[in-house]
Amino acid sequence: MTFIPFLIVCPLTFLAGLVDSIAGGGGLISLPAFLFAGLPMHTAIATNKLSSSVGTTVSTVRYCKNGFFDSKLALPSIVLALAGSTLGAKLVLLVDDRYLRWLLIGVLPIVAIVVFLDKNGGNADPAFPSSRRIAIACIAALMIGMYDGFYGPGTGTFLLLALTKCARMDVRTASGNVKLINLSSNVAALVTFLFSGAVNITLGLAGAVFCFIGHYMGAGLVMKNGNRIVKPIIIVVLVLLFLKTIIESF
Repeated sequence: MTFIPFLIVCPLTFLAGLVDSIAGGGGLISLPAFLFAGLPMHTAIATNKLSSSVGTTVSTVRYCKNGFFDSKLALPSIVLALAGSTLGAKLVLLVDDRYLRWLLIGVLPIVAIVVFLDKNGGNADPAFPSSRRIAIACIAALMIGMYDGFYGPGTGTFLLLALTKCARMDVRTASGNVKLINLSSNVAALVTFLFSGAVNITLGLAGAVFCFIGHYMGAGLVMKNGNRIVKPIIIVVLVLLFLKTIIESF
């Protein structure tokens, strides 16, 4: 392997970690990084799980250390996220690379729109039935966990929307549970991909280091207009990936 893939992956995964810690949506940069580096679709998705798992661990520890999570939701949602992500990862390995490119063309705009329209807000309701909240969290963990194993980018946003809009949790607590679920789905998919031999270990570890640095630096930044700064970056990356995928498909 030449140094060119590392020159592409390292700065972009750093940027993905920085963006993800500030405004979310880092997967919309980290996955394209591995695709730009020339990895096949399956290998790119699998290798991205290695770097994103490390980055998500940083945020998860930060939230849990401060007690920003609902312990009643944690265990069942983690178990279902593990199951859903494992299934999703096994399914994506069965899909031909050519069809994944076409799927990417359709999914990318949808995920981008959801991420950009999300304001990370919700109406917290202390009187919301606990059993219903747990049920919603479990269903979200299973279904979105399956999506995370199959593809990935936008998972955190989808989970946050489910917990704040549907389960009526406050943003801070919901964010902590989102990190726990997302980390679980990342790890489950990563283990599945590792056993299948789909992960590029060397490039993935390099991306993991830079993603960790990005998350660590981003966690210490106070940016009033974080979304305004990082979203144009995501737009550029998505447009380039979209064009690259279309060209390769034809």
